Parts: sequence; structure tokens; C-alpha cells
Amino acid sequence: MRWDVIGLVLGWTIRLVAIPLAIIGLFSAYTEGVDYASKTYLIPILIAGLVSQWFIAKADANPSKKRVRDREAFVAVALGWIPVIALGALPYWLGGTFFGPFEFWAGDASVVELLRGILHSWFESMSGFTTTGATVIDPSTSPICDGSNDCIGSQAKSIILWRSLTQWLGGMGVIMLGLLIFSTVLGGGMNLARAELTGPSVSRLRPSLQSTARRLWLIYSMLTLIEMGLLFFVSEMELFDSINYSLTTLPTGGFGTTDAGVMAFDSVGVEVILTLFMILAGINFSLYHMALGGRGKDALKDEEFRTFLLIFVLAWLGMAFNLLRHGVSEGGMAVNDALRKSMFQAASIGTSTGYASADFASWPVFSHFVLLLLMIVGASAGSTGGGVKVLRIRIAFELARREVMRIIQPRKVVAMRVNSEPIEENQVWIVIGMLSSWMVLAMASMLAISLLEPGWDMESVLSVVMSSLGNTGPALGNYGPTATWASMGDLTLFWTSLLMWLGRLELLTVLVLLHPRTWAGSGRSE
Repeated sequence: MRWDVIGLVLGWTIRLVAIPLAIIGLFSAYTEGVDYASKTYLIPILIAGLVSQWFIAKADANPSKKRVRDREAFVAVALGWIPVIALGALPYWLGGTFFGPFEFWAGDASVVELLRGILHSWFESMSGFTTTGATVIDPSTSPICDGSNDCIGSQAKSIILWRSLTQWLGGMGVIMLGLLIFSTVLGGGMNLARAELTGPSVSRLRPSLQSTARRLWLIYSMLTLIEMGLLFFVSEMELFDSINYSLTTLPTGGFGTTDAGVMAFDSVGVEVILTLFMILAGINFSLYHMALGGRGKDALKDEEFRTFLLIFVLAWLGMAFNLLRHGVSEGGMAVNDALRKSMFQAASIGTSTGYASADFASWPVFSHFVLLLLMIVGASAGSTGGGVKVLRIRIAFELARREVMRIIQPRKVVAMRVNSEPIEENQVWIVIGMLSSWMVLAMASMLAISLLEPGWDMESVLSVVMSSLGNTGPALGNYGPTATWASMGDLTLFWTSLLMWLGRLELLTVLVLLHPRTWAGSGRSE
């Protein structure tokens, strides 16, 4: 293991995140004053500059070749998220969103509140960069709220914008953004991509990784700008809200600008635009790459794309029928309202965005099961959505079909195919490994949380674990769309934040980091 190479990746990643942090700091200086901007953003920027320079300088002083190998790529990506989350947490802690050092020195916070402020800041940053969208900003945790009816809305505008920007950066992947730099600074860019984009979707990336990364980020940025324009000019949303919701829709993040989120607008236009772009974000971005390359017909024939849309439509109509049959109020529900609300939630939960246009925690049990399944399945591989991904579910079904055929006709050779192309056996084992790891971790987490939180009901335990691993955000039970996660115990909050990290990196990257053989020979030159 060559720590100089890993340090180079970490250094450039930290330096990369410091750039948008500096932009938000300038915005804060203009809107909230130099004093607030200095303590909230200048300190993290200086820390990021010093730490990144130390990593890069140490790497440059080492004469070893700078090409990233497989094992180093997985370690660098898994470790790279830790300083990014820590850096992203500092504005919340220093800016007063949660109890921090300035409140402690002023005598307005105890040592316990100071330490919990670190945990809450870490959780909020993790939820942002992993695009989960769960929040702990609450009157019980934030000194700024002071009993305000709108705790998130009472935060500094720069903090709200920083929350949104962390999701936008995390949506495509911090390391994927860094490929634009890494591919010129050091080799092995494909290894880094494989480590952050674990699974079959990586095979669609072409050898010219820098141009591919540039085109993917261009598509991502253009879709964000188009949504921003539609929200501002068509739905007549305020400019600040338009910017923030555009930054959190394309990464399927779900952070809002107020406690009520999308429900605060109660607008058909807003919901239609958000639904459209959530679905676009849930599609494999390599299909857009194919379409721009003149292969639009092939993109439309993609089996995962069609399966993703089919799941969305079935979930939408199933929940709409359920709402109409049972009703969610004494007067029942009109057909158009049932179709509207269920369509929005099918897109939001199915893509792991986590917006809520209604309190779906009060919906009938059938709808809860549908939402839980959507949290698990998630969006397409290669999209910004979470979950285990539609492509992996398809491959699992193909594997089951093959094994059934082998039992019926033992001598028959049954090829597994997706998009008329045979699936390589090593890809099948990656899928099996990911799905089995996901199931084991989910069950272990349910047991652990039920032990830590004996007062929770089963629905809350199940949905919080699924929401964290699937990077969805809102859960069911006590942690539905109208509640924050601030009432959780400290250990539960920390564990769910780790589940978000594991879910964002799709388990295998982190499991490589935790495996003892990863570190075998780390003291030797390789």
C-alpha cells in the first residue's frame, strides 16, 4: 500500500471541496457580514488548505510512481469521504446551526451540548454529501431556532445554500468530479471510478475517462440549470428556492429550504417539474452519454431504463388506487389528488430523493409497503439515486431464472443476458456479494437499533434502516416526512450516519477498506 499515492488523492479531494466552500463564504460575507462569514467559512477553508497542502507536498516528495492501483483506489475513495464530511460539518458547528465553540465560550452551551453539536454537524454533513436528506436541524438541537416554527428557514441563507450544495457535489460523486483533476495529476482514474461507482454501470465508461467525466458533469450541470429556470420562470418559485431545489433534485438529495419542504408550496407546477427531474436523475447517466453520441435509439431500448419506468408506474398507480380505496381523511380523496400525490411520492422515494408533497406516514399500510420496497430497490445503476439499483435486481432475477432452468433441464446451457449482451460471471458475483452484504448489514442494523431504541415500533426501525442504507431520507413511523431525526439517541444517530456512508459507496468499497488483507504488506513498497 503506497500511502503517498493515497495521500495525493485525499489532498486533491480536500482542496477540491474547499473551492465551493469559499464561494459560499463570499456569498455569506455579502449577505450576512464579514464577521459571520469569517468564523463560519474562513476557518474551514484555512484548515482545508493546510491539510490538503500537507498531503500533496508529502506525496510529491516521494519518488514513487503516481498511478493508482486497484486496492489503493478503493482505500482512497472510502477514506476520501471522511475528511470531506468533516470539512462539510464545520460550517454547521462554527456558524451556530448547532451548539459550537462560540456558544460554549459565551456560556450558552455546556460541554455535552458542544459534543452533541459535533455529532449533529457530522450527521447533517453526512446526510448532505451522501444525498440522504435526513436532517437533525430542530428547535431542540439548533440555538438559532429559539422556538421558531420554521427551524430550517430561520438558518442563515448561506447555511441553507451550503446544505444544498453538499448534495449537488455528492450526487455525481466527489471523486468522480475529481477525475477531471486526477486523470492529469496521476494515472489509474478508471480504478477510482470503479471504487466510487461499484457495480455493472462502470463498464459503460469509455477509456477516455477525462472526456467522459467532463461530459457527465456537463449533462448534470445543464439539467440543474434547466430545472432552475423552469422552477423560477414557470412555477414562479422564488429565485433562492429555485436554486436550492435544483441543487437537491438532480443529486436526488431532498434537502429543502423550510421545515415543510415541498409541502410549503402546495403547487401542481412545482410538483410536476420536480417529478420530471427526479425521474431524469434516476436514469443511468451513461444513457444520456449514449444519446449525445448519436445512439439515442439504443438508450431508449435499455432494459434497465424500461424496468425503472415500469416500477415507477406500477408504484404510482398502486398507491393511487390504495388512497382512493381507503382515503386518508374523513372526506376521502379526489382522483386527481390521489394521482398527484402518489405520482410525486413514487418518483421521490423510488429515486431516493426524499421530498414529500404529503404526509405519507399517514397513508394506508399497502402504500407503506410500496414505499419500503422503493427504498430498497432505488433507481438505476449509474444514476444519482440510491438503493440496491434496478440493474442488480434484474441480474438477481436472471440468476434465479437460470438456476430454475438448470434444475428443469440440467444439460441445457442458459446464458444470462441484459440488453442482449451476456453477463460476465464476475459481474454476477459482484451483484450477489453486494446484495448479500446489504441484507446482512440491514438485519444487523435493525437488531442493533431495536436494542438501542427500545421505545421504537417495528415500522420505525425497518424504515430508518432502509432509508439510511438506501440514502432516501424520510422514513415511516416516528420519522416520517414531517419529523426530523433529532430525537434519536446519540449512538443511533452515529450508526445511521455510517449506514448512509456505506449505502452511498454501495458497501463493497467500504468492506474492502475493512478487510484485513487490504492492509497486508502495507509497510513494504509495492
